[in-house]
This record gives sequence, structure tokens and C-alpha cells, in this order.
Amino acid sequence: MLVRDAMSTVVLTIGPAHTLRQAARLMAARCIGAAVVLDTDADGLGILTERDILNSVGMGQDPDRETAGTHTTTDVVFAAPSWTLEEAAEAMAHGGFRHLIVLENGGPVGVVSVRDIIRCWAPVRRRTATLTG
Repeated sequence: MLVRDAMSTVVLTIGPAHTLRQAARLMAARCIGAAVVLDTDADGLGILTERDILNSVGMGQDPDRETAGTHTTTDVVFAAPSWTLEEAAEAMAHGGFRHLIVLENGGPVGVVSVRDIIRCWAPVRRRTATLTG
């Protein structure tokens, strides 16, 4: 199975000036765990994850003052839609992260997470109720 089959095509793109609270609100509204941070001045893509926000709040920082740009990971490993899920999982395990931005023709077309990969590898089994008589 390929990354294109597992990735979420809901890509939230925010700017580095968004506050962490704004980013968290947008991520929560879309039920996603990562946002692509597009910094047009730095000419690059980064990623802000729920873990980045959690770490900031855990350190006592104010989510209304802290910006996405301050907490963005810019040393990002990108995936291609044609990667296998094994390649994506290997990149995540090697790099110690849970999300990959999927690029095609130079732009983000999706995000694949560990959860997406697990869903493909271990489909949910239906629970069947057994009745005893």
C-alpha cells in the first residue's frame, strides 16, 4: 500500500505569525494533529504538531503569545505519494516523529501520520455480540 492511499488530504496551512492557540483551534476544528507552516519569507515549509503545542503549554508558555514560527520544525522529512507505507514508517521511526508532509509537484498534498499507517495495517475488526441462551 502507498502513502497516497493512507494520507489525509485535509492539509491545514498556517503562517508563522499564528499563535499557538489559533493553531490549536484550527487543528481541533479539523480533527488533525499537525499543521503545515508556510513561511514565505524563509521560502520553506515546516510542521507544527499537537506535541509542539503541548510542550509549549507544559513549559508554562502563553499560547496566546507564542507563535507557530517559534515552535515549528523546519528540518522536515517529506514523503512522496508514491512511497510505500513501509518507507514512511521507516522514516518516522528513524527520525522519531509521527507525521510526514506529503509533497507532489513542490506543494503539500497531504499528511500521513502513524495513526494513518496503523489504520491501513490493522483494519478495525467489527465486534459481534454473542448471545447466550
